[in-house]
Order: sequence, then structure tokens, then C-alpha cells
Amino acid sequence: MWYTYILKCSDDSFYTGITTDIDRRLRQHNGEIVGGAKYTRIRQPVELVYQAEYQSRSDASREEYRIKQLSRQQKKELTK
Repeated sequence: MWYTYILKCSDDSFYTGITTDIDRRLRQHNGEIVGGAKYTRIRQPVELVYQAEYQSRSDASREEYRIKQLSRQQKKELTK
């Protein structure tokens, strides 16, 4: 399974990504283990506010792209 996820950062910004392991990726973004994104490194702690499951990487990537095109307000609505 692949997942598309949205994190809410400590500065109230959003970060969107894809992964096969949500728990590991969240730990990476929070600096608990090596491998988080540069963007989230200076905006810790982050919290998971949205996730969706997909059968393939390409489906998850398409959803990631779609979400990244949304306005901040639309992302807030999606994460409610």
C-alpha cells in the first residue's frame, strides 16, 4: 500500500508527501530517526492531519500533486 499524507508543521504550514509506512515517515519528519525532509526539519514538531491509502505509487503521487495545487484554505478543509 501507498499513502498520501499531510502534516501540519509547528509554524502552521502544511507539508504533503507519499510513503509506504506512515509511522516511520512521521518519525523521520519529527527527527526521531534519520530521513526527514529539509522543509520539516526546521518546523518540528509536525503532526499527521490527513492520510489516504492507494494501491500504487502512481495513484498516491497523483493525489499528492492534486493536494499540492490546493490553496491553504482548501487544505484546511481537507484535513478537518
